[in-house]
Amino acid sequence: MIDRRRFLGGLGAAAAAGAAGYAFARPPAAGVAAAETAAGARAATLPVTIVNETGAFADDQVRVYIVGTDISTGAQVHVTADGRMVPVAESDNTDGGYTDYSIPLSPGGTVLPLPQPMSGRIYFALGDKLRFRVVIDGAGRPALQYPAGHVESDPSFGVLYDTFEFTHQADGMYCNSSMVDQFSVPIAITLEGDAVQTTGLLVDGGRAAVFDAAAADPDLSPLIVGDRTRIIAPGHGLDGGRFPADYFAPYIDQVWSHYAATDLTVTTNEGVFTGRVTGGQLVFDGGVTPFRKPTTRDVLFCDGALAAPNDRLTGPVAAVLGAGFNRSTLLSHARQPTTDAADFYRTPVSNHYSRILHEHMVDGKAYGFAFDDVAEYASYVQDHNPTAVTVTLTPF
Repeated sequence: MIDRRRFLGGLGAAAAAGAAGYAFARPPAAGVAAAETAAGARAATLPVTIVNETGAFADDQVRVYIVGTDISTGAQVHVTADGRMVPVAESDNTDGGYTDYSIPLSPGGTVLPLPQPMSGRIYFALGDKLRFRVVIDGAGRPALQYPAGHVESDPSFGVLYDTFEFTHQADGMYCNSSMVDQFSVPIAITLEGDAVQTTGLLVDGGRAAVFDAAAADPDLSPLIVGDRTRIIAPGHGLDGGRFPADYFAPYIDQVWSHYAATDLTVTTNEGVFTGRVTGGQLVFDGGVTPFRKPTTRDVLFCDGALAAPNDRLTGPVAAVLGAGFNRSTLLSHARQPTTDAADFYRTPVSNHYSRILHEHMVDGKAYGFAFDDVAEYASYVQDHNPTAVTVTLTPF
């Protein structure tokens, strides 16, 4: 299972702007160090080809932004069209108080050199600019305020956009399409290297079908923004008053009651851990930190009571629990993780936003919540010897 954490160090500073909180994280540091001792055989930049197949927007209506963190320095950066990582600065706020880091899309597609070591996102804005602003964070460093598609007061709220998430470093390319924050522009990824891997591709007519399914669900329909600009993920919807704050409460209560009298076992790379609810907490053996009873928000964000520290012990158990709650498999399966997708989302109370996304993917994989990578159901690919990436904005 991939260790997925928050990858943009500057997102803490961006929180005031309502920036997205979850994204793909780089691999464990030990793997980085091992790779860097033998680094140099691979080119410093990786060609990323951007292809516009939306059918709804011409190439000259698409703007590309590459932003993130220089892993070697921790500085927040943007990438230029020629592949240079440039630290962000307050003086970049020249476009009505915002930066303009956009790279125009050329007719027929654009090839951009992606530098390393960097962890970040490629944003695609259709029809309008995104408003990034550089501010000074609590440590006195320049930091970006990112667009927040779930915050109505955000200056980019009305813009149609989506993201591709990546970490590119000495030991390879790690990337995914993500719907953890929102679903808007369908994005397919093809990563070439030791193998050719494709993910994130919707079935024909998939975007409209996803919106139709959400519109037919009374809990999800309030999450649709504008004329199908985006669907806000339920966690962010909860924070904005668009989704019931107690949605998962009945299921959480049933899980806590059930495992007060029954063992729950969780298998991770570190072993098998057995837990029961005792004194209001889910207590596992083997040194795992006990879990207090989560809230609906904790479940949707896989955070709070279900926070997953990067400790290779409690963290992996928390990830499995988060997946079990979102997929509503904890009551039906006392041995976790559940690995058969046919068992996912089968109860009325479940993360049906994620279910709908998975149902309309060609490979059945999507990032509908933070730990959708449990049992390898995320729209994620990696390669230790990458040669090229193609990111396609697929038909609407």
